[in-house]
Amino acid sequence: MNALRGGVRHMLERYGVAIRIVGILGVAALGFFALHALLADVHARDVRAAFHQVGAGQLAGAIALTAISYFLLTLYDVLALRIIGRPLPYRTAALAALTSYTLSHNFGFALLTGGPARYRIYSAAGLEAADILRVIATASITFWAGIIVMAAAALAVHPVPLAFGAWAVPIAAQRALGIATIVAVGLSILALRGGTRTIHIFKWHFPRPTAGQACLQVGLAALDLAAASAALLVLVPGAGLSVFPTVFLGYALGIVVALLSHVPGGVGVFEAVVIAALPGVDPPKLLAALILYRVVYYLLPLGLGAILFAIHERRSIRRPLATAFGALRFALHGIAPTFLSGLVFVGGVVLLVSGSLPAIPARLHLLRDLVPLPFVEASHIAASLAGTALLLIAPGLYRRLDAAFLMCRALLLAGAAFSLAKGIDYEEALILLGIAGLLQLSHPAFYRRTAMTGLPGTPRALATVVVALALSTWIGFFAFKHVAYQDDLWWRFAWSGDASRFLRGSFAAAIVLVGVAVYRLFGHARPPATEPLADDGGITQPALAHSQRTDAMLALTGDKRFLRSESGEALLMYQVQGQSWIVMGDPIGPKTEWPDLLWRMREMADAAQGRVLLYQISLASVPVAIDLGLQLVKYGEEARVALPGFTLDTPDRKSLRHAERRAEREGAVFEIVAAAEVPAIMAELRAVSDAWLRAKRQSEKAFSIGRFDPAYLARFDCAVVRQHGRIVAFANIWTTGTREELSVDLMRHAETMPYGTMDYLFVQLMKWGSAQGYRWFNLGLAPLSGIESRRLAPMWARIGALLYRHGDAFYGFEGLRAYKDKFSPVWEQRYIAGPHGVGMARGLIDLQTLVSGGAKSVAGRKRLALVA
Repeated sequence: MNALRGGVRHMLERYGVAIRIVGILGVAALGFFALHALLADVHARDVRAAFHQVGAGQLAGAIALTAISYFLLTLYDVLALRIIGRPLPYRTAALAALTSYTLSHNFGFALLTGGPARYRIYSAAGLEAADILRVIATASITFWAGIIVMAAAALAVHPVPLAFGAWAVPIAAQRALGIATIVAVGLSILALRGGTRTIHIFKWHFPRPTAGQACLQVGLAALDLAAASAALLVLVPGAGLSVFPTVFLGYALGIVVALLSHVPGGVGVFEAVVIAALPGVDPPKLLAALILYRVVYYLLPLGLGAILFAIHERRSIRRPLATAFGALRFALHGIAPTFLSGLVFVGGVVLLVSGSLPAIPARLHLLRDLVPLPFVEASHIAASLAGTALLLIAPGLYRRLDAAFLMCRALLLAGAAFSLAKGIDYEEALILLGIAGLLQLSHPAFYRRTAMTGLPGTPRALATVVVALALSTWIGFFAFKHVAYQDDLWWRFAWSGDASRFLRGSFAAAIVLVGVAVYRLFGHARPPATEPLADDGGITQPALAHSQRTDAMLALTGDKRFLRSESGEALLMYQVQGQSWIVMGDPIGPKTEWPDLLWRMREMADAAQGRVLLYQISLASVPVAIDLGLQLVKYGEEARVALPGFTLDTPDRKSLRHAERRAEREGAVFEIVAAAEVPAIMAELRAVSDAWLRAKRQSEKAFSIGRFDPAYLARFDCAVVRQHGRIVAFANIWTTGTREELSVDLMRHAETMPYGTMDYLFVQLMKWGSAQGYRWFNLGLAPLSGIESRRLAPMWARIGALLYRHGDAFYGFEGLRAYKDKFSPVWEQRYIAGPHGVGMARGLIDLQTLVSGGAKSVAGRKRLALVA
């Protein structure tokens, strides 16, 4: 049994998302199948007739009841904030509640749609994430308490015949169940009068409401649900108050099933349950009422909600038009990613549903005299294609993608034109134009750059799209279920060929959906990179003049991009490899300007949908990296030798004394060649470098180290070791203008050279640096050095320590540390900071590609282009 439970748990962890998606689609399919079966004898003309029976008074009553319901929903959050002890002004709670409920009502997945909207508003008001979760939980308890109490009251006061096949629920049993439920709720409220003020559920704890607050919760929810269900009742032609208990029970059951099914908006499932639970109501009238209810209670609040955000403060109404317009832009900029993605999705559904319904004959007759038939047919297909594309691209608005904004705006405008051209459907054209206007108004909110072909999408979003497409297809088949389908129906073009147009539109929409889904499986959109700044001396020199570290000289290798501070005295080096924005070392220049530079880099990467990776940073940059929300990984340790008073006359440097004496006996001579004289020996240096690369079977690296580039080497003095006049080893010298540090970058040696030549070169450089007044000599990094491998250490630490001890086949990690230890250095930690989880692994892969300097390395290609 333990093995079975373990297997099930593993399967759920690995395939949990796929299982949920399949379950949602399965429930949605069952809902549409049940709805189709329930309406088998209902004709589209009957539904149209029921629509005409709904008067303006009924529609106004439904809108008024909807307004009451949403007002009561705002009080859910007001009361929840008081229960958790964090009361906020009503306008803030109302804004959060309206945003959350209009999104979750239409698209389901309350935590994924309504949750982020609440978080945006409440976090700006000073609430922490834990408090926001408590508000959501308390509001949910309020809703379910109302459902239970109202359903129990309906059963107790006005039980109705309930039959499920051959099994029926007796009236007496319904009354007993309703009364028992009400009594249980009452006793639970009385129990709240004493005891602790905190409720513990597993590891979560919530403030417990008082008895009075619990009564308010039940009362608010009961009134809200009564208003919401009454909005449906008044839309049913000929229905009176006597059937309200029956309608409410069906409504409550439909809401519960829709919520538990997780089908977006409960589309199809809610309607099927309500129709099945109300057999005494005329099906065409009930279907017409349900469709209108979707518009009044779901779509209308969603459409009006975006505008309400701009006027949620009363002072905005009193301001001049220009100021109010600015306030509207500000509000939309903050809420646009969540709200407009929902509106655009609704626009896509409008186009799909319109394509599945017959055109109005009078309008089509008028269109006959204005537009050729082929143009009408093409517009019908194009409208369905535009609707499908809107469903697929809408999630991109939530991610603030500029490409999604541009494409959605174009598709909305095109959809409005197609709506007019296919049947003078000016109502849906106005809806689409209104959404396009709100989208244009919120243009600044969509700042993330992306490739135009990188269509966004997630498994849940794709499931939502499938449900929406299935809904429009079912509507079409329902509307034309009495048409005799034939093979030539696909190719029949006629003014009365509504069924043919429906088939072609649905087929085209399905083709687009499948094509995009396949593309999402195999496609990859790379973020564009900004243009690099060319180093003309005016970019790097002001910052290098303030640098205390020699690794700042990497700015001169020709393979970096630069981001400068506003003063121009500080900069950071970076390069974009794949989707990783990799920063080389600490920023250069005054430390007071480092945080602003790193935050700007973080924002640039975010705007390009990239990830930031800080490579080889010191402890000085660690606090900023933590503030950026990055994960720290120890990369290794850097060796620095103190130069004041440097001498070899110590016991721990005995091997260096021996290497120096032996190299000199074999004819080694040390020399510093000034930068101006380096071009004269460049040919000899190249010969040594080429021989070294062949012997090591290596290629030139990039980004974190220099390469043999005559223009680069001519910038620096060069340390050389000669034997009988022939250069056998060299290294270009890095120095800081403040004489804080001395180091080398490119080190190469011939295959035949005196014993201990490289030790000799380093020793002579350190002696020279000490004489010149430099404080430190930087021997560079020992990767993976100093990483602790303990039982409770992170996985990356244990892997790094394992490579350090046993990775000599790949790289001499331990040997490199031992070599540098001969100079008795001071070891300082260096880190990599990057995103958490998989993002760090992907960033490290991009880093390896960049540093390798190969054909896939952006830095390698850049330097090759400069050399060419």
